[in-house]
Amino acid sequence: MRQSKNNTKYSLRDKIKAEAKEINPVNFIMLTVAGVINAFGVTLFLFPVKLYDSGISGLSMLLDRITPPAFTLSLFLIFLNIPIFCFGMKKQGFTFTVYSVFAVMIYSLMSFLITDVLPIDVSFVSPLAGSDLLLCAIFGGVISGIGSGLTIRFGGAIDGIDVLSVIFAKRLSMSIGTFVMIFNTLLYTFCGIAVESWILPLYSIVTYYIGSKTVDFIVEGIDRSICAMIVTTRANEISDALAECFESSGTIVNAIGGYSKEDKEIIYFIINHFQINKLKKMVHDIDASAFISLQDVSDIIKSKE
Repeated sequence: MRQSKNNTKYSLRDKIKAEAKEINPVNFIMLTVAGVINAFGVTLFLFPVKLYDSGISGLSMLLDRITPPAFTLSLFLIFLNIPIFCFGMKKQGFTFTVYSVFAVMIYSLMSFLITDVLPIDVSFVSPLAGSDLLLCAIFGGVISGIGSGLTIRFGGAIDGIDVLSVIFAKRLSMSIGTFVMIFNTLLYTFCGIAVESWILPLYSIVTYYIGSKTVDFIVEGIDRSICAMIVTTRANEISDALAECFESSGTIVNAIGGYSKEDKEIIYFIINHFQINKLKKMVHDIDASAFISLQDVSDIIKSKE
């Protein structure tokens, strides 16, 4: 048994050493920017008017409201997030954990500077949007979403809810999105009970929705890729035409028609939104009976040559 434990210990240590070599110093610069932006959105737009962010960040804001003054937002951000990231290190990896802890530390430090050090009054209304809850919800969601999206794009996460959802969603037989939604629903319910008002939690839902859409935009970009699967009997001709027009090659896969039992081929080809109509016309000019299926692609990873 002791031998088995030692092997596990050394294998984990070797894994951490291997992942540590993948850490990119440039990422820390971008994670610093992401942490500053996230803190800017939360502390200058949401926190002053008692709106709540989503996830662990929102829970930290709630605890800041209902606990003694010594327990601040910046402290809760560290005490709640970092143990979660460390707990999920085995599943998420050492590099992800280092990036995430660093981003949270920057987020917490910047939040502390804005709320307690810099000459900025965030005790009553937003310095930039006043007491307009809708403006605060919109801009707070957009700006914090940019910070969260940049964190994800550069290898980490700025909120522990991302790790909790990956760890527990499958065990509870639900999707990650459902887990996050349930967590935030419970969070906003408790916020409504704590502040004895449902106006602020309802506006916080607006923040959550806008923030999540902003994260998607930052991570995936405006020019989101599309996977085109073309079922045809003239694959070589279509593939040559696509390569000439788009200067990109596709992949041809042999297939059999489910009803006709005829030999067919499937072309797997990546395009963007602006190229869809051009692709449809080109394919149907060559094979009018070709079947085209389009699906969103969240990311494309190219091999290093």
